[in-house]
Amino acid sequence: MPDPSLPTPFAAPPPEPPRWAASRRRFLSVTGLAVGGAALGLGAAGCGTAQTGNSTGTGQAQGRPGASGDTLFVSGFQWGPPANFNPLGAAPAWPAGGGQSQLVYETLLRFNLIDGSLQPGLGKELQETDRQTFTVPLQDGTTWSDGSELTAADVVFTFEIARKVSTGNSSVWTYLDAVTAPDPRTVVFTLKSSPYNPGTVKDAIAKVLVVPEAVWGSVPESKIISETNLEPVGSGPYLLDKADQTQVSLKRHDGYWGTGVFGTPAPLAIVHPIFKTGNDGDIKLQSGEIDASQQFTPQIWKMWEDQGKPVATWLAEKPYYLPGNLPLLIFNLERKGLDDVRVRRALAHAIDYPNIAATAMSSYSDPANASLVVPTGYEEKFYDAAGVEADGWTFDPDQAVTILEDDLGAEKGSDGIYVLPDGTKLGGWELITPTGWTDWNTACEIVAKSAKAVGIGIETKFPQAPTMQKAMQNGDFDLCMYSYSGVSPASPWVRFRDALDDRGVPERGKTAFFNYNRFSHPDVPGLLDAAAGATSDEEAKTAYTALDRIYREQVPVVPLMYRPLEFYEFQTSNWTGFPTAENPYAPPMWQGAGIQWLFKITKVGS
Repeated sequence: MPDPSLPTPFAAPPPEPPRWAASRRRFLSVTGLAVGGAALGLGAAGCGTAQTGNSTGTGQAQGRPGASGDTLFVSGFQWGPPANFNPLGAAPAWPAGGGQSQLVYETLLRFNLIDGSLQPGLGKELQETDRQTFTVPLQDGTTWSDGSELTAADVVFTFEIARKVSTGNSSVWTYLDAVTAPDPRTVVFTLKSSPYNPGTVKDAIAKVLVVPEAVWGSVPESKIISETNLEPVGSGPYLLDKADQTQVSLKRHDGYWGTGVFGTPAPLAIVHPIFKTGNDGDIKLQSGEIDASQQFTPQIWKMWEDQGKPVATWLAEKPYYLPGNLPLLIFNLERKGLDDVRVRRALAHAIDYPNIAATAMSSYSDPANASLVVPTGYEEKFYDAAGVEADGWTFDPDQAVTILEDDLGAEKGSDGIYVLPDGTKLGGWELITPTGWTDWNTACEIVAKSAKAVGIGIETKFPQAPTMQKAMQNGDFDLCMYSYSGVSPASPWVRFRDALDDRGVPERGKTAFFNYNRFSHPDVPGLLDAAAGATSDEEAKTAYTALDRIYREQVPVVPLMYRPLEFYEFQTSNWTGFPTAENPYAPPMWQGAGIQWLFKITKVGS
C-alpha cells in the first residue's frame, strides 16, 4: 500500500506495482536461498524447481526437504531491491510497510476485515472509557527484539512523531487532542470534541506501527522520513536476516514476547523472493515454490481446475476473494461536457460492469453498484440496497443513448461521437491510470470501448504511476481510475470523505490527497460529521444513506469493480491449515488480524 509522508495517504494498494525488480535470471541461477546460513534447496542450479508435495513410498505426503521445508515463501509485496525498512517513511520495504503482515513491527490492535472488530496486538483491548477517551492496556511482558521493555511511552512517542513530522499517520491528529501514558502499561487516547471522529482514531490504533523510542529518539526529526533503518529493532515474531536484490528473508525470533499470548509461529523463516513480474510469482505459486501470495493472479482457479495443483483462495467458488475496495472512475468536473451531471450519468449507464468483473477482474468481483459502500462484509450494514435500486444505474446502453438524445438533445457527428446543442463534443477525453496495473488497464479499456459504443469518445493513456498520480492530485486530467480508502475501522466514512468532502482540499493545480476532482456539496460536511459522531449503526446508516443519495444525484465518480483489500491465495504442498471461508479461524488478510494464521499453519508431513 502506498504510504507516502502525506497527511492523507493514497487509499489502495496498487493492483500491479511498478516492477523494477532484480533479474529473474540471477534468482533462478542460485541453488538455494540462504536463511540464517542454511541453504533452502530450491532445486538444481539454473531451474529453481522446488521439491513440493511429494509422497513417500507409503503414500504419505511430505513437503520440501531440509531448511526450505521450514520456510514460508511469500510474494506480492516487494517488487524491487529493498532500500529501507523505515515504517515511518514513504515507501518502506516488506515487511515494514503499512498494510503488511506485522512480522517485525506491530500495532496496538488488529483489524478484522470480516466483522470489523479490533483484536489484540501489543494491546489487550480497546476500552471506550467515555465518548472522548479510548484506553488500551498493553499486553504483559511486551519487549523489543533487543530485549528491552516495550512500554506505553514507546506508543506515545510513535504517535507524537506523526504530530511533529508529516507521515502517512499524521491525519489522525485532526481528531486527537492527546495520546498519554498514565502508567508504563496503559495508553490513553483523548479525542477532540470537534471534529469528532472515533472511527478514524480506531483506524490509526489498528494501523500505526509502534517503534522504540530508544532507537528513533536519537534520529533528528528532519531525517526521520529518510532514515533507512537497515537493522530494524521491532517487537514482532520475526527478525530481518538478510536483504538484497534477490530476496528479503526473515528468521523467527524465538525470544518473541507474544509466545504466551499468540503461540509460536510455525515457519522458522519467511522469505520473499523479488520477482521481475507478477507472472514469475504466479508460476512459483503454481509449482509450490511460493506458499502464499498477495498479488493479482488472472484466472487462478485454473491452477486447481485444469492443473490439479493444491492452490486455494478464501472462497472455493467465484468471486474467490472478499471485496474490500472500490476502484473508481473519477471525472474532472470542470471539463466541458463532463461538467454536466447528465453526461456523467449517461456514461455510468454505458459502462459494461459485468465485462469488467469477468475480464479485468477474472471474476473476482461482482458487477459494481451505484454506491460508495461495499455491499458485503463489514460495511453491508450501511448499504442502502433500496436506494441503489431506486436511483442508481446499471449497464444499460439504451438508457445512456436516451439521456444523450432526449435529455441533452445531443446529435452524433460524422465520427459517431455526440455533440451537445452548444457545440460541445462529448469526446477527445483521456482516461488515465498507471501503466502496468494490468487489471486496471483492462478495466479502462472496457470503459473506453463502452463509451464509444454509445457515442462518447474516450481514449486510454497509461503513464508511469508517479506521473499519473501527480496529474490526478493536481486535477490535471479528464478522467482517471484510482481508489479511495478501503475497508477499515474508519470506513465507509473515510471513503465518503475522500470522494465528497472539499474541506482541506486545495484548489486545482495544487496537490490534493483526496477528492481529486474537487467535488463540493453544501450538505456533505454536516452529514459526514453526523456519521462520524453517530452513537449507533442505525444513526450512522441514516447519514450514509443521505450521503449516498447525494452521490448518486451528482455522480462525481463511478465504482468500476469490487477489489479485495488484499489478495489472499496459498499453496498447500508444504504448509497446510490456512484459513478459508469453511474454516474461518482468521480473516483472509496479511495485515491486521490476518497474522493469526501464521501461528496455526502446519508443515506437511510433520
